[in-house]
Amino acid sequence: MEPDADPNVRRNIGPPTPVPSMQGRRIVSVATGNEHCLALSAEGEVYSWGEGACGALGHGGEGARLVPSSIESLSRIERIAAGLFGTSAAVDEDGRLFTWGQARLVEEEEGEDGELEEFERPSGLGYELDAETEYQATPKRVDALSQDRVVGVDLGDGFTLAVTDAGAVFSFGFNWLGALGHGSLESEVLPRRIEALAQTRRRFIAVAAGECHALALTEEGELYGWGYERANGHGCEERTPQRVAALIGQRVKLVNAQALCSCAVTEKGELFTWGESSAEGNLGRKGRQVTPTRVAGMSGVEVAAVATGWTHTLAADADGVVWAFGEPSALGLGVSGPEDCALVLTPTRIPTLRVHVLNSP
Repeated sequence: MEPDADPNVRRNIGPPTPVPSMQGRRIVSVATGNEHCLALSAEGEVYSWGEGACGALGHGGEGARLVPSSIESLSRIERIAAGLFGTSAAVDEDGRLFTWGQARLVEEEEGEDGELEEFERPSGLGYELDAETEYQATPKRVDALSQDRVVGVDLGDGFTLAVTDAGAVFSFGFNWLGALGHGSLESEVLPRRIEALAQTRRRFIAVAAGECHALALTEEGELYGWGYERANGHGCEERTPQRVAALIGQRVKLVNAQALCSCAVTEKGELFTWGESSAEGNLGRKGRQVTPTRVAGMSGVEVAAVATGWTHTLAADADGVVWAFGEPSALGLGVSGPEDCALVLTPTRIPTLRVHVLNSP
């Protein structure tokens, strides 16, 4: 965006462009939801912008903000996450988990008489709210985890995953297709430890949440998946976590999930993707791939970080060079729409971008 461009005017942007209002701040992490974004500074400040419906931005209201604004009630933050259903989360340096945004989902199901009926589901905030309260407009601590030091968090479509410094994994929210990992389809308002992971006697260090599937990574590099059959790494629905067989023998160091797809990076820097990608190419290939498969176009590149979206995937190598594949308008290659070039299936370097990769699970 040009320095003198009106920030309140919506526009499509081709190549990566600095955000004028964030110049001079050292940003160490970003998180994107369906219609809102978060950014974390080196000083532990959290900025939010985008669609503010249901309090997703954390500023106390529902208004949209096209310019990043600091969430004043948060400080000393180390982790951030943005969900697909208008929810957000942050973890401070003391391991306290804060969430905000939409309080509940409203779903329709067919009743015994064949008529559609509305049902309310928790959306993954981790605490009870008054029945009349539709959303939590500012960050609120998840008191149910006050005895635990949270070190990682990720948000799916109405559910939340949290991992503690003791290596325990908790889940809560809407249990679509068994995404909570408790062996049933019952939703959970409050955090509940995933017993199937506890029984492995492994220490977990990272979690990743997609639309209706989840992943958890041990310190030994073992990957577990559950939930939606086409994205959990197994090819069949799993309501409790199971180790991803296709990656046994590989030491995984990074995991990421979004929508209906997943990706993992091994200790050798090899990139694997799997899930649903019928048209967008965010797996590095066309069509569906239900078990982890190495992205051939990244052979010879040591991947150090990865993030996947609805229609595209970005990967950074050890030198900070960023590679992209998938929907062309989202890749930062200088095009403004899908009509400008064909689907990008071969990872392509973004010439105008170089990033600093942090060593973190």
